[in-house]
Parts: sequence; C-alpha cells; structure tokens
Amino acid sequence: MENRAPHKHVRSCVGCGKKARKTELFRIVRSEEGVLFDPTGRRAGRGAYVCSLACLEKAQKDKKLERALRGAVTQDEVGILGSEIARAVSMAE
Repeated sequence: MENRAPHKHVRSCVGCGKKARKTELFRIVRSEEGVLFDPTGRRAGRGAYVCSLACLEKAQKDKKLERALRGAVTQDEVGILGSEIARAVSMAE
C-alpha cells in the first residue's frame, strides 16, 4: 500500500483549473445575502474558488462561476467581488 501525504484541503480554481490548498485561493459563496467574497472560507452557502482576478473574470465570462454557484451572478456582483479580492491581495503583499 502506498504512503500518501495527508489531505491538505485541495480545491480547484473555477477559472483556470489550477489545484491549490484552500488557503491559497479566494472563496466566493452564494448565500441568502447573495454572492459574496468569503475571506474566512467558513461562511455557509455554496462555494467556488478562484486564484486571481483574471480567473474571476474568465470564470464569469465562460459562465463557470454561475455553474459552480448554481445560479446567476450579476456583473455588479462580479465588480464587487473583484474589488474585494484586489483589496485582499494588496493586504497580503
């Protein structure tokens, strides 16, 4: 039997398909309040992950974000998500 590394909460970016640990990606969640950026990764609701702003835009353009969240995502929501992700990136640098 193989010795496998322990599971490290690996997720895939809906934009490019890159696999990374959950903590290295940005979580977007559909909840009762709408589509939101989830910096904690713990908010209740249907989630999707992106690795960058470019992947957020690609996922929206290709309708992958809507498929992953199982519902419509407005351009306004994507704009808000983009600014929140940009703020998170600038804080991390």
